[in-house]
Amino acid sequence: MQRRGFMTSLAAGGALALLGKEAAAGQYKHPGKATPDAGKWAPNALRRVNEIIAEFGRGGRRHRASKRPYVVFDWDNTSIMHDTEEALLMYQINNLAFKLTPDEFATIVKQGVPPGPFAADYKNADGQVVTLEAITSDLVDDYKEIHQQYKGMAGQQSLEAVQASDVFVDFRAKLYFLYEAINDTHGPNIGYPWVIYFFANLSVKEVSAMAEASNDLGLGDGIRKVKYVSPSSRAGQAGVISTAHSHGLRLTPEISNLMHVLEANDIDVYVSTASLEDVVRVFATLPKYGYALKPEQVLGLRLETTADGVFKNAYKAGWPLNWGPGKSEVIKRELVAKKGYGPLMVLGDSDGDYDMLRDFPDTQLSVIVNRLKKGKIGTLCAQAAETLGRPGARFVLQGRDERTGQWIPEEMTLKLGKTEKKLLA
Repeated sequence: MQRRGFMTSLAAGGALALLGKEAAAGQYKHPGKATPDAGKWAPNALRRVNEIIAEFGRGGRRHRASKRPYVVFDWDNTSIMHDTEEALLMYQINNLAFKLTPDEFATIVKQGVPPGPFAADYKNADGQVVTLEAITSDLVDDYKEIHQQYKGMAGQQSLEAVQASDVFVDFRAKLYFLYEAINDTHGPNIGYPWVIYFFANLSVKEVSAMAEASNDLGLGDGIRKVKYVSPSSRAGQAGVISTAHSHGLRLTPEISNLMHVLEANDIDVYVSTASLEDVVRVFATLPKYGYALKPEQVLGLRLETTADGVFKNAYKAGWPLNWGPGKSEVIKRELVAKKGYGPLMVLGDSDGDYDMLRDFPDTQLSVIVNRLKKGKIGTLCAQAAETLGRPGARFVLQGRDERTGQWIPEEMTLKLGKTEKKLLA
C-alpha cells in the first residue's frame, strides 16, 4: 500500500472536506413528513413501520419528549446493497493502496488467524485444502515484488503496468481468497478485525478518502459476480486458486427516506455496522449519498490510532466487536446505558444482526431485508413468514431484486442469476 504516490493524490482530491465540513453540512434540517414514501416497500412491512411511527413519533399517543425513541439500522446489505468494507478491500487491492513495508505486510497478513488448513471448501485447483502458511507465504512473496516494482511504493513501474503482471493477478486472487477463507473457517470475530488491519499506517483522512472513491466506483459499477483465478506461473505453495467478488454498490432510497422521516418525527436514528466505523461514516454522512447522518450516529468496528490520527493494526482496546452479540453489547453500552431503554425498531439482514433484532424488550418491530439466508437469521425470517400480514407482527420481511440492487414491493427476493423469487431459503 504505499508509500506516497497514490495516497497523496487520493487524499488531496477525494476527501472533499470529509468528516469535517461536509459532515457538518449533512446536519441539515430534514423536511417534516409524517410517513415514509411508499417507494418499493413491501406493503405489510410499510404498514407496520407507519403504525410504529404514528404511535411513538411526534404527536403519537406513546411519544414522550423526555424519552425520545430511537431506531437502529444495520448498514451493509440493509441500508445499501452489498458490502462497503468488501468493496473497499477490492478497491484497496486494485489500487495497491497500502502503506506497509514488506515486513509489516508479512505480519498483518496472518495477524490473529489460527494456523493450519482452512475449511474443506477452500481447495486449490489440485483439490488440496489450502493452509494459512502456504497462501500467506505466496502473498508475502507477491507483495515484496510489487513493493519493489510499483512507483507508488518504491519502484519505477506505473500502477497500470503492475496490474498487468502475473504477480499482481496472483496477489489479488489470493488476498481476496484469504479474506473469504478466514471468515468462513474462523468466523467474523477473526475475519472482520483482520481485514481492517491493512489500513495500518494510513490516516483516518486517507482511509476516508479511499472509502469515498471506492463508494463512487461501486455505485457506478454494474452488479456482477467476478471470478478471480491466480495464474499457474505463480502457483507457489498454495497452488492455483479461484475466488469471486460481488461488484457494484447501490443506494437504498427507502432507507434514507425512512431515516429522514423518523428524525422529522422526533425519533433518533443510529447505524450499527460490522465495518470500520470511519469507513461507513463516509457513506452515511456525506450529503451526496442521501443519508446525511451525523458522525456520532454511526457505531462500528474501531482501530487504535496514533495521537495524530493514523491507524494501527490493533483493534480498539475495550471496544466490543460490533457483530452478532457484539452489536447488542454496543447498543446496551452506548445507547441503553445513557437513555435507559432499548431501540424502538431495528433493521438488519444477516446472522450478524440476529441478536440486536431480537434482544431488546422495548423493540416493537424488526425489519429484515430478505437475502434468503439460512442460519439464525433464517429462523427470524421463518417467524416473519408465519406472521405475514398479521396485526402487530414483530418481524417483517422486505424483498429485493439482487440483479438491480433495488427493493421490490413484496416479501420475496430474486437472487442474482435466478429467475424465480422465493420467500425463504
